[in-house]
Amino acid sequence: MGDMANSSIEFHPKPQQQRETPHAGGFGCTLAELRSLMELRGAEALQKVQEAYGDVSGLCRRLKTSPTEGLADNANDLEKRRQIYGQNFIPPKQPKTFLQLVWEALQDVTLIILEVAAIVSLGLSFYAPPGQESEACGNVSAGAEDEGEAEAGWIEGAAILLSVICVVLVTAFNDWSKEKQFRGLQSRIEQEQKFTVIRNGQLLQVPVAALVVGDIAQVKYGDLLPADGVLIQGNDLKIDESSLTGESDHVRKSADKDPMLLSGTHVMEGSGRMVVTAVGVNSQTGIIFTLLGAGGEEEEKKDKKAKKQDGAVAMEMQPLKSAEGGEMEEREKKKANVPKKEKSVLQGKLTKLAVQIGKAGLVMSAITVIILVLYFVIETFVVNSGVWLAECTPVYVQYFVKFFIIGVTVLVVAVPEGLPLAVTISLAYSVKKMMKDNNLVRHLDACETMGNATAICSDKTGTLTTNRMTVVQSYLGDTHYKEIPAPSALTPKILDLLVHAISINSAYTTKILPPEKEGALPRQVGNKTECALLGFVLDLKQDFQPVREQIPEDKLYKVYTFNSVRKSMSTVIRMPDGGFRLFSKGASEILLKKCTNILNSNGELRCFRPRDRDDMVKKIIEPMACDGLRTICIAYRDFSATQEPDWDNENEVVGDLTCIAVVGIEDPVRPEVPEAIRKCQRAGITVRMVTGDNINTARAIAAKCGIIQPGEDFLCLEGKEFNRRIRNEKGEIEQERLDKVWPKLRVLARSSPTDKHTLVKGIIDSTTGEQRQVVAVTGDGTNDGPALKKADVGFAMGIAGTDVAKEASDIILTDDNFTSIVKAVMWGRNVYDSISKFLQFQLTVNVVAVIVAFTGACITQDSPLKAVQMLWVNLIMDTFASLALATEPPTESLLLRKPYGRDKPLISRTMMKNILGHAVYQLTIIFTLLFVGELFFDIDSGRNAPLHSPPSEHYTIIFNTFVMMQLFNEINARKIHGERNVFHGIFGNPIFCTIVLGTFAIQIVIVQFGGKPFSCSPLSTEQWLWCLFVGVGELVWGQVIATIPTSQLKCLKEAGHGPGKDEMTDEELAEGEEEIDHAERELRRGQILWFRGLNRIQTQMEVVSTFKRSGSFQGAMRRRSSVLSQLHDVTNLSTPTHVILSAANPTSAAGNPGGESIP
Repeated sequence: MGDMANSSIEFHPKPQQQRETPHAGGFGCTLAELRSLMELRGAEALQKVQEAYGDVSGLCRRLKTSPTEGLADNANDLEKRRQIYGQNFIPPKQPKTFLQLVWEALQDVTLIILEVAAIVSLGLSFYAPPGQESEACGNVSAGAEDEGEAEAGWIEGAAILLSVICVVLVTAFNDWSKEKQFRGLQSRIEQEQKFTVIRNGQLLQVPVAALVVGDIAQVKYGDLLPADGVLIQGNDLKIDESSLTGESDHVRKSADKDPMLLSGTHVMEGSGRMVVTAVGVNSQTGIIFTLLGAGGEEEEKKDKKAKKQDGAVAMEMQPLKSAEGGEMEEREKKKANVPKKEKSVLQGKLTKLAVQIGKAGLVMSAITVIILVLYFVIETFVVNSGVWLAECTPVYVQYFVKFFIIGVTVLVVAVPEGLPLAVTISLAYSVKKMMKDNNLVRHLDACETMGNATAICSDKTGTLTTNRMTVVQSYLGDTHYKEIPAPSALTPKILDLLVHAISINSAYTTKILPPEKEGALPRQVGNKTECALLGFVLDLKQDFQPVREQIPEDKLYKVYTFNSVRKSMSTVIRMPDGGFRLFSKGASEILLKKCTNILNSNGELRCFRPRDRDDMVKKIIEPMACDGLRTICIAYRDFSATQEPDWDNENEVVGDLTCIAVVGIEDPVRPEVPEAIRKCQRAGITVRMVTGDNINTARAIAAKCGIIQPGEDFLCLEGKEFNRRIRNEKGEIEQERLDKVWPKLRVLARSSPTDKHTLVKGIIDSTTGEQRQVVAVTGDGTNDGPALKKADVGFAMGIAGTDVAKEASDIILTDDNFTSIVKAVMWGRNVYDSISKFLQFQLTVNVVAVIVAFTGACITQDSPLKAVQMLWVNLIMDTFASLALATEPPTESLLLRKPYGRDKPLISRTMMKNILGHAVYQLTIIFTLLFVGELFFDIDSGRNAPLHSPPSEHYTIIFNTFVMMQLFNEINARKIHGERNVFHGIFGNPIFCTIVLGTFAIQIVIVQFGGKPFSCSPLSTEQWLWCLFVGVGELVWGQVIATIPTSQLKCLKEAGHGPGKDEMTDEELAEGEEEIDHAERELRRGQILWFRGLNRIQTQMEVVSTFKRSGSFQGAMRRRSSVLSQLHDVTNLSTPTHVILSAANPTSAAGNPGGESIP
């Protein structure tokens, strides 16, 4: 029915249109109509609006809304609109189900090997060899005479499978909770986004999801538009539509030229009002998202295929690019890979370390298996000169499987799969806790990068200061007032002009509201500088509201909105006599240059020459700035009715002004900031202030904050001077020049957003220090986007920040406070330390377990620690320990050391000393127990036990002692810098205590009741006490190790360095490109050579077969590449010959209209 109504518009004359009203639930537009309207741009769109609705107010009438009053805030009406036109919500992509996560966890190679081994072992244990001949198989199955024991052969296999299931479930659960947390975080970020709409004539801030079609929304500089709409009235509105069109130029919008505003685009300048016409999945962004969502799964499948086929080729083919094609592709690729941030420093180090450890483990386990097999074969067939009998095969195979399982266990223990888990847990835990400290983390790795930060470039307004501005000094009518003047002291003319200039020439959304509580300060809404000026009007016992009512916003003739280039704002109104008056306000030194007159004490014009200006700067402006005040000049200009200027020529219009007043606005430093900055400096972090303010104001505030101290050698520069110093004659930025400036630079004043970006980039790219600098940046304005993106960690302001800044940032400061940044540094360092603690613990376990399993197996043909026991050790040591050590809360002491830097190894010398020291202790104990333990405890020896023999007390004691030592060593691992008191603050971490005690309890259960599956036999109290005693010995031994000075141990190597220098630069270059693990890189090299060889042969065969078919080679190429353009699995190859090759196989069928085959 709706469609019929829709078509009726086109065929019938105008009056008919009214007929279709009832179909759209009482509204005069259908959803389809509005959707098709929003797909038009510019003049087309304007024409469509005029044809269908007359004008924008006609559209508002159809949508039953008023352009000035907005919707009536009526719940039923809003609900009805949501039902007809949809709600402003784009459903997110489905999260992975728990089962999918389980399946992913099962993909772990070591686990698969274990599963296979366990299944083989299970199968063989059910296979009973026929008859009595088993005697002939030598003493192989001796000891298995006892029927019950032989039956129990399956237990080991089953137990391994069970523990694998445990490990998988734990991993999957961790991933699942991480995903859930992340979604919670996302939804919190989304809920926090509010937008200004007019309802019942009142300005309201509503959550973005509550917008409905027909709402009248206020758009202003810095907004990210949440829905599509048509502009009703705009002032100097410019929009960045690059997120939809890819064009970076700002598009000028006006009600009479191009009124279409699209969701997901950014307002870069100006302000205005729009009527919302499409929300959620029907808006332009929503439509794109829906396409992505639907195509997501298919894309993934395609991508996987494509990656397999030509990922490797694509990677090395870069040098072969043709000059023209290369550029384009690079750009395309950059676009495609934008969301991929380079791997964080920590992950890089960990991946590398894990790969190294894994390789070592693999070698060890292979040697173990080979030695065991050789020993068995030699002993059975050479020493005892046995013969391989067919019926004995299952028994032998069982032995081999047992050896294989031992080998795999060595590998399982060697590979620290707890590492990624520890990182994830630590980051996720920190992120959750950081929310309480007012840090909303958008990218997990930002948290850890913050710990390495060496420099912070901070904004002044709102971050270091309270952002509650008040006018405290003024210069009016030739007099400098140190406090607010009495209204009677001013001439009525000056007073009137001042009130009008302030009330009209500021955003009408800025106002001062009565305080919420008795005795509190009045509430400032909107731009804080404008609030200060409006407050000044109120302090002069005047009121701005009547002026605004007399001249409403839509009566303003022209508005030049504030932006970072102009540093001023001007508004033109039409006077009753037909002339025009322009009011202007802005940074005093910029605006005074445009003033040619000034009002004297009687309110008459007096000539204002450059000499007077210099005088004023010296006597009025500089003293104000040195008190830390921001100076604003307020001026006006009259145009007669006869000489209407060209309004687009802004320099001409805003010139020849008359200065009314200069005011000094105070923005007090936040009381807690100086202390926070002191902490940063003590922690080795340089704080720099980058601000748009006057240099004197900036220097005064910097001194108050403690960024600059008297007597220090530092630089305070203005943007112009900064640029002069860093650019060569051609005006290009030179890194060498920058390197001379930034180390001493503390304050950059009157800086443009590009200066901020240049500075950040310069510091990051600098190679002067021994370490690459890690830079954090704070920003709130739209123009800070590039600097926030370039920085290692970008902080956006949660309260004052624009949506654009929040989009570009890594962390959002929900209270806009500098102290929260210090908290972030603390958490970041804590993450790093937590990982190191875990590593120190984990590696001790690994070293000991691997050596025990290896030597035990070689000397006694059986690992003293059984597969299931190893898995349990692995589970507690990996999963639980990572939980326990990764959740240590941060302490202030973290801020007493310098940042680690990007290439500091993960495992310091002290840690290496601890790892090896504890390993020596543990190995001594275990080998003593293994070889003379039975004499000491007076029990049967467990060595050389035959297959399927019952668990011995001897080996149970070894297992138990091993676990006890790990438990106590976990307490040692809490300190990694060689501190003495390992118990310091242990009760501040309930998780740690719970885990240690819980592990202990489970260990008791396993030993006393674990029986056959865990190869344990119950121990007596005395034996238990001995195990505990040896465990406590760990703590004593820890103290012994702490006494040995690390500096003496020159032989110790550090491990876990970041990617090396050369690799690092490659990675930096390839920032946009996909990250490749070190392990993958090794594999890829081989593949690439192989693919290159293949390609050569294919090229030659292509050429030959083309000539055979006597069709021109060009023709074949053309035919081929046309098909290729349809197939998008060719990623980034640009020379035609290579294009042909990389996809030679997939396209062979499709690419051949004639059906000839292609080699």
